[in-house]
Amino acid sequence: MKRIKEKKERALGTKLFLKAERCNSPKCAIVRRPTRPGPHGQKRRKAPSEFGKQLQEKQRIQLMYGLTNRQMTNLFKNDDKESIMNALEHRLDRVVFLLGIAGSPRVARQYVSHGHITVNGRKVTVPSFWVKVGDVISVRGESRKTKVFEELSMNLKKHTPPSWLKITDAEAGTGTCVKEFSSQETQFPFDINLVGEFFAR
Repeated sequence: MKRIKEKKERALGTKLFLKAERCNSPKCAIVRRPTRPGPHGQKRRKAPSEFGKQLQEKQRIQLMYGLTNRQMTNLFKNDDKESIMNALEHRLDRVVFLLGIAGSPRVARQYVSHGHITVNGRKVTVPSFWVKVGDVISVRGESRKTKVFEELSMNLKKHTPPSWLKITDAEAGTGTCVKEFSSQETQFPFDINLVGEFFAR
């Protein structure tokens, strides 16, 4: 599974931070082997068609946020790109990753699905749960004692989340959504306009 994720990242030619700390180290697959996977990966390829560019951007978003084709289709029924980005960034698994509770989006989805995360004190196991302004996200008390979270407080003390999120208690593994996400404050490794064109065909 790990190699499959890395191959997808190399095929798209973009670092999507799918692996935890590895993506920020020299061991990152796309740093060590920046060519496409496979025996012909180093060969020059023709520039993709307009459709090919749109499909590639769709795959980047899909892989980065762990979405199914159906979820992507439903998401892009909305023509407002800011609303689409809000829906993506306010997902609980995305917030858990951005707060630094999880080292990668994939690990964040696992934490949520396995019941390690609470919102306002209540356990939530749906990765797509919408985090609203004022919501308090935390590692469940019972989970906090497990080995997987033993270095959490130290990691959170060194982590700086985006401005719309705030770490409120590093020891407890708690953060808060303090305002709405704004796409103007963040750069993304994909072009959402091309993805909109893909679904508008």
